[in-house]
Amino acid sequence: MLDAVREHVAVGVRLGELDELAGGVLADAGAQAVLEGHRHGRSDRPFPAVIRTSLNDEIVHGVAGARVLSDGDLLGLDLAARLDGWIGHSALTCAVGACAAEDARLLETTEQALADGIAAARPGARLGDVSRAIGVVGRSAGFGIPPLGGHGLGRGLREEPTVANDGHRGRGMPLRPGLVVSVEPMFTSGGRDHLELRGHAVVTGDDSRAAHFGHTVAITDDGPLVLTARPGG
Repeated sequence: MLDAVREHVAVGVRLGELDELAGGVLADAGAQAVLEGHRHGRSDRPFPAVIRTSLNDEIVHGVAGARVLSDGDLLGLDLAARLDGWIGHSALTCAVGACAAEDARLLETTEQALADGIAAARPGARLGDVSRAIGVVGRSAGFGIPPLGGHGLGRGLREEPTVANDGHRGRGMPLRPGLVVSVEPMFTSGGRDHLELRGHAVVTGDDSRAAHFGHTVAITDDGPLVLTARPGG
């Protein structure tokens, strides 16, 4: 689903088209939408789309609709699916058309933080080790780290534990084989304070841009296993 939507991203495309495409892929796979109808703690209304599409200053939970992609936009794609009762969740942010140098640095840094966070998710480590690995990458690059993050996954979309995007090594829940979490770095080109809610979307209060990458990761005896790995991704 994520690959199909990413390949359709282009200047002039309506966000609603991406949502329709995602729904078709789900149906063809015999899977079910998870985000549509979900109530997030920051909004008392059910989410109205199959996927979350966050533009520019929207960090997460943007709603697809009549908006049209423009050259230079940053588009966050946040998708989830239920198959055979279990939920998978993944996200990426991409540039639409031309990509400014600072936007490219933001994307590369956030994706690197995802890789480092996953690498730290080893049996015997603690949740704080994952959070610190992510936070070090963001802070070293000078980006803001909003107080958002990943979470446990299973038969529900949001389960314990919370996976923060900054923290301290050696603290938090021990990572044991069988635990499944979403690792989700989110960085902003500005500060982390004064987040605002625009409809369902969480946005930066200073109009700075945001990036979001994520994977569903299982802790195994042999180390972290990325359950949402994409061919060639």
